[in-house]
Amino acid sequence: MYGVGARYLFNASPIWMDELSRYLIIGSVTLAAGTVYVRDEHMRVSVIQKALTGPAAALLSLYHWSLVLVLSSYVTYISYHYAASLAIFKTIGLGISKSVPMFALPIGFAMLCLLALLQGPFGRSADQRAASC
Repeated sequence: MYGVGARYLFNASPIWMDELSRYLIIGSVTLAAGTVYVRDEHMRVSVIQKALTGPAAALLSLYHWSLVLVLSSYVTYISYHYAASLAIFKTIGLGISKSVPMFALPIGFAMLCLLALLQGPFGRSADQRAASC
């Protein structure tokens, strides 16, 4: 509210407001990715998955799960090293180390990896998800 008020009242907003909003958006998206995956609400084309039944559907679910697990663990690893390499740099507006907001990436992808691992390749069925809501 401070940034919006300052922009309309004084025709200028502090530079740290833009940085803070950017970092908060990145952090919230990466931290919510695991929950969205577990609830099966992420954006994807699932026409083939809905059309298949039996062993073919199980094989596709196993492939999808393993792909998410491998990619999220890899991105966790590389984003951790990237965030750690930014420790010597400071942000312009906030004046904090750039690694502080960037650590939201490895934390979010690690949570996605952990939640996918705990859910397993076959997850919950649509009936179980509907009953829990």
